[in-house]
Amino acid sequence: MDRYTEIRSFVLVAEKGSFAAAALVEGVTPVVMGRRLDALERRLGVKLMHRSTRGLTLTELGEQLVDQGRSLLREFDEIERALSAGRDVVRGHLVVSAPAAFGRRHVAPHATAFKALHPELRMSFNFTDSLVDLVREGYDMAIRIGEVTDPNYVAVRLFPNRRVVCATPDYFERHGIPRQPEDLARHNCLAFNLAGGQQRGWTFQRDDKLFAVRVEGDLACNDGELLFDWVRQGLGVGWRSTWEIQAELKRGELVTVLDEFAVPSYDIQAVYPQQRHLPAKVRRFIDHLKAIYNAPGYWEAPRAAEGGVRSGKGAA
Repeated sequence: MDRYTEIRSFVLVAEKGSFAAAALVEGVTPVVMGRRLDALERRLGVKLMHRSTRGLTLTELGEQLVDQGRSLLREFDEIERALSAGRDVVRGHLVVSAPAAFGRRHVAPHATAFKALHPELRMSFNFTDSLVDLVREGYDMAIRIGEVTDPNYVAVRLFPNRRVVCATPDYFERHGIPRQPEDLARHNCLAFNLAGGQQRGWTFQRDDKLFAVRVEGDLACNDGELLFDWVRQGLGVGWRSTWEIQAELKRGELVTVLDEFAVPSYDIQAVYPQQRHLPAKVRRFIDHLKAIYNAPGYWEAPRAAEGGVRSGKGAA
């Protein structure tokens, strides 16, 4: 039992003059109120109240605690009201991580409008394709693409997304169209690699089961934007997210293949550490991005920004 509840119950009993009347206010039984007073007296090691069939009488120490307890409870209520009133105020420093290309094109361009709505807020961004530890590295939230399995994080879907195989129409005219994921072994696959070597494989789904296909190609790098440019130049086949290629698909500059094997768990998600009270700055920024991403035609429009905020934690 917490000390606040014990003191509040004691003060209430003293003010109401009986356990029954105090219990009615608290919504519990008189027995529960009696147990709270017993626990308080045991913890303090003093007698606070004499109980008899004729009524309740406070001891000298009990009278002191009633006065001091009222003051403490008022102060606690004032603190709670102040915190509750400030819960929906967007202020402080919001630190966000996002994949590099996605952050530049679909996060940074929308940050200034959000900042204009909340002048007391500072914003910092780190755009990197490395997976950051939000708690250890001091981030409030991250944008991630794909499934989030860490139970210590909460994931909020911002927009549905898949990863698909794509290339230019000219590339497929020259090299043929793969009909099965295994056919990619005969194609120049432009691979993303964060660790310095060729990516092990691309993941697909067949009969509700996941499997990986090893891919090979003559170009690989750790920059998704560069890989995307290579695909658009017709240099090979890419495994790209649908958020990245919608405008090019609409214009016919790229086409997708093997769509029936695409894994449906690559959604765009906002991620933040588990916490009892989510700060308004995080909640409101998530709502801000969600509304933009779900606006009709957003993903088919030309790229929102070629530049934007680059990597690092400089305040916006």
